[in-house]
Amino acid sequence: MEKFREKFIEEANDLINELEKVLLALENQPKNPDLIQQIFRVMHSLKGGSAMFGFTKMDKFTHHLESIYDLIRNSKLEINNDILNITLASVDHLRSLLQEKDDEDTKNKVQNDLLVAKIQEIINENVMAESNGKTIQPMEQRQNKEHATYYLNFKPHANIFNFGTNPLYLIDELCDLGQYKVFPRFDHLPGIDELDATKCFIYWDIFLATNQGINAISEVFIFADDQCDLKVQKISEFNLLDENTFIGIIEESVRSHKEIDLDQMMLLTHDLEKIYEKEKEPQAQTKSGGASADTSISSIRVSSQKLDDLINWVSELVTIQARLSLFAQENDSAELSAISEEVEKISRRLRDDVFGIRLIPIETMLTRFQRLVRELSQELDKEVVFKTEGTETELDKNIIEMLADPLMHIIRNSLDHGIESAEERKILGKPKKSIILLKAFYSGANVVIQISDDGRGIDPEKIKNYAIAKGLIGAEAELTKSEAFDLLFLPGFSTAQKVTKVSGRGVGMDVVKRKITEIRGEVEIDSEINKGTVLTIKLPLTLSIIDGLLVQMSDTKFIIPLSSVDKCYEFKHKVLENAINNLIRTDEKEVAFLNLRQMFQIEGTPPETEHVVVVQFGTAKIGLSVDTIIGQYQAVLKPLGRLYKKQNSVSGATILGDGTVALVLDTNKLISQYATNEIKIGG
Repeated sequence: MEKFREKFIEEANDLINELEKVLLALENQPKNPDLIQQIFRVMHSLKGGSAMFGFTKMDKFTHHLESIYDLIRNSKLEINNDILNITLASVDHLRSLLQEKDDEDTKNKVQNDLLVAKIQEIINENVMAESNGKTIQPMEQRQNKEHATYYLNFKPHANIFNFGTNPLYLIDELCDLGQYKVFPRFDHLPGIDELDATKCFIYWDIFLATNQGINAISEVFIFADDQCDLKVQKISEFNLLDENTFIGIIEESVRSHKEIDLDQMMLLTHDLEKIYEKEKEPQAQTKSGGASADTSISSIRVSSQKLDDLINWVSELVTIQARLSLFAQENDSAELSAISEEVEKISRRLRDDVFGIRLIPIETMLTRFQRLVRELSQELDKEVVFKTEGTETELDKNIIEMLADPLMHIIRNSLDHGIESAEERKILGKPKKSIILLKAFYSGANVVIQISDDGRGIDPEKIKNYAIAKGLIGAEAELTKSEAFDLLFLPGFSTAQKVTKVSGRGVGMDVVKRKITEIRGEVEIDSEINKGTVLTIKLPLTLSIIDGLLVQMSDTKFIIPLSSVDKCYEFKHKVLENAINNLIRTDEKEVAFLNLRQMFQIEGTPPETEHVVVVQFGTAKIGLSVDTIIGQYQAVLKPLGRLYKKQNSVSGATILGDGTVALVLDTNKLISQYATNEIKIGG
């Protein structure tokens, strides 16, 4: 039972996340019936599962929350900011209820009672009078002829209450699916002396007109399947509940305590359907004929631990494949070489497919940002619109998880520091509503994420003056605009005039820089005063395996990420040695190069002919001189360990086919380190 309970908790978390996402969408589309229906589906699933697995508080609370949206769905209540605020607060409360160990836990009792009271207050203030006792179905379900009619005979077992199941809740959920007629039957009710309040003796005949299909009906009873006898039968492809003749037959059977005569109803519906079919034919001609829906399973849920294990095994396979390739090269066997090539081809495809499984779209983490913008903008009294582009862009799930906190810091800073107050924007002639845009796109083998705002921007001179005052740089220092913005990533650097609970304590951007660096990413800032700020993050697609270029200097081997490589050239050692200011001529262009042998202090005599690997560095191209280029290599990245955590030029290591270790260079940081420290090389 505990195993199923854990499974429910996992699925419930997904449902709560979905509910939060739909609620934020509902704020922009308050009259969208599909969103309301989606909310009902989520609440139904939460309520049914919570009752079955002992989360009684969640069961009762969700039922209260449903009442508000039942009124909205029935056009008795309109979505407003108060309702959304309470519902979003309820989302947080549902997460808390999911963590409770048992019903005796009083940790959330005060919050629970407060939210229930607010929900009841909304219901009591806004419920409209029932329309003469008539059944009111949702506006979007009043297209009668598009709804099939079903007959349900629902007979709960006498002991159904022992499982925590309330039959009335099930009927209530069923009625949410469409237009309905419910007839309670008391035929099995015992005498007063034999009546047991802990048992159920009533059963129901229910007629339901819905466009949701029989699967949606079955889902209502999914957690009570073994606690009742249920018969469901489609009696018409059309809605019969508005037909007086049909209703008259049902009511007569109930009044006379007779069983529902399905044969008689089927004869009646046959004639009615002929009329409906004639009316429906013109509509059918405008719709494309489609095959029956594919009911095969399109996806399965797999634990992240299993995916991590799979990645580890694929990594080991890549390492062993490298050994096999080396062995094939050392042994002159055509057959062995062919086998090695096939294994390499299969392992590469397997690697790509496995990493594809781990890639998830950036949109999966957007809900928390939308929620942050919504609540913080209200707190700061600023009107902010959060927009997104390219959120279908995918990243490794581990990178997504580690990226969430840095992005929260960035968006919070944009709201607090970047976006002006309404008065300031009016003076500057800006629109009242400001915009924060999150944009994602692919760039080679990397993903770029940009967060921009149209706020006040950042003054580089102000940053420089603050850094001088703090003794971070000398008064005579000359900084470019980019270098000035980089100072914002220093620990404790903050130009905020006052400390608030949102920001201003000098903690934030240095955390952003550190966390993004941990996932081999880069971050930079660009800004214009009174126009806004753009923060750009460049990330690798994955953390575990990369395609690299294997190079060698003396007996030391390095891996240069292939995604950074532009071109490779051959030069005589004398040409590189005599190059003025480390500039060489390639393709009629001058390119600066770094001598890696000297930078890493590798002893030995360089060969007569050396190679220069030209890599992309921002908008520029920089060469890296090496002794030999061995070739392309799949590198399984391994961490260097805590003793080498502070070094910047190497992002990890990999084990080669012969068992030796090659260091994986981070070319951007290597070049940046050289530029910052002004290391003298070459010549």
